Amino acid sequence: MDIELRSGCPINLTMEVLGDRWSLIIIRDIMFGNRRHFRDLLTHSEEGIASNILAARLKRLLSLGFISKRDDPSHSQKAIYSLAEPAIQLVPVFAMIGAWGRRHLPVSEELSIRAQLLEEGGPPLWDEFMEDLRQIHIVDPIGGANGTCTSPVLAKLTAAFLEVRARSLSQAS
Repeated sequence: MDIELRSGCPINLTMEVLGDRWSLIIIRDIMFGNRRHFRDLLTHSEEGIASNILAARLKRLLSLGFISKRDDPSHSQKAIYSLAEPAIQLVPVFAMIGAWGRRHLPVSEELSIRAQLLEEGGPPLWDEFMEDLRQIHIVDPIGGANGTCTSPVLAKLTAAFLEVRARSLSQAS
């Protein structure tokens, strides 16, 4: 592992691995947006990540074992990025960060609905989502990337997001 060992503190070591501005955002986009190609991660980032930063963070996440990379059989110059088990096990962390953010920060309804559903669903939903993620990222990463293998939990979270987005757009018109 390519991390600086300032101490053996688990919080410090976690921050050494995931504490930069982009690593959790990239994992979030792969996890909740099922963005599995470099171009998708680059062009659909709400936060506008630069291509060189994305490339560097993907390389680091690969080296740390948080994601895996394989050739896309549908296109010779594309790669598919998938979550590895350590990233999948971040689901409860994302749920708690999202819950904290909803309580203490000026979040938008559209971008916080998934966090709300994860908080309301609690550990049973997190476990179900992690099992789904294992299927679409580890067991069948090609099917997970091309949509032939899907996650019912991700579909529910995405539908809620799209519903809130549509309502927001119709109210703005």
